[in-house]
Amino acid sequence: MPNCTLYIQRILELMKRYPGVIALGGFISGVGSFILVDRQQSLATWIATIMLVSWVWLMLENSLNQLITKVFKREIPQPLLRYATQMIHQESLFFVLPFFFITTTWNSGQLVFTGLLGAAALVSITDPLYYKWLAPRRWLFLALHTLTLFAVLLTALPIILHLTTAQSFKLALGIAMLLSFPSLASSFPIRNWRGGLILLGMTAAIGGAGWLLRSWVPPATLWMTEVAISTELQDRTPGGDLDEVSASQVRNSGLYAYTAINAPRGLDERIYHVWQFEGKEVDRIALDIHGGRKEGYRAWTHKQNFPDNPVGRWQVRVLTEDGQVIGVLRFTVTDAGQNTETPSEAK
Repeated sequence: MPNCTLYIQRILELMKRYPGVIALGGFISGVGSFILVDRQQSLATWIATIMLVSWVWLMLENSLNQLITKVFKREIPQPLLRYATQMIHQESLFFVLPFFFITTTWNSGQLVFTGLLGAAALVSITDPLYYKWLAPRRWLFLALHTLTLFAVLLTALPIILHLTTAQSFKLALGIAMLLSFPSLASSFPIRNWRGGLILLGMTAAIGGAGWLLRSWVPPATLWMTEVAISTELQDRTPGGDLDEVSASQVRNSGLYAYTAINAPRGLDERIYHVWQFEGKEVDRIALDIHGGRKEGYRAWTHKQNFPDNPVGRWQVRVLTEDGQVIGVLRFTVTDAGQNTETPSEAK
């Protein structure tokens, strides 16, 4: 047993000497998993499962520590316990970052969520911030803990269980709420029934905030590979992608909103093309997509019914069944007599 303890201490010293190795390992595993998911390979399921199982340690940390103490008559050093928690945070955050960086719609509120993940990842590898600023503030530590678990669940559940994005979001939010309850209870002990009600209210508030802000959360395993706003579509291929189109041409031939969406691992999803004019919704059209094509499942809507005066700013928001934003296509209708066809990058 002394040799085992010495061996663990040496490993711990090496890991502390090179703190970036754990984060780098997490990031590489995340990139590898993303590539494997994109290529429909089942190895990604095992990687995601290992990441999810690692959270069992965090949930049962105190119980496992007591069990080890009872069986081996030795306590696990507190620095080792704290470092194990930090290591799981590092591994988890850097594992999910590649998924969210790819799927984030950067010109939307999703920037906030992915930005928070990035900031949390940096805190997790910066010891002064993690131990001297974050850890003493129990509520802030629990917030990072819950955010990390939520992101891991959003990434892992579709890969492991082949759930749709909507199902994964609901399940991830429910699990995050359930597991945040004991953490909150440890910070705010229940001394009477009022305290219990307050604690339940705080847990419900976390879930309610997560649901109301769901459009700010990127669908971690669903992303667009090609988009276009066009006046024509032939053989499932759109014409030139337009930034601007004339009002006369819109009235004559309408517009196509074309999206190729990657739904890996053979997922079946229902999405929506939501047409908006000057920020107001004018049409919502449901589309069913199926995973399996590396290039993405091709889907489009053809809008012909425009207002009498369609001049202004338009956008087509591509949403999941629960309202998460997959992407946004923007264009402008002008009152010019001729159509302006300007190739643009995918939005």
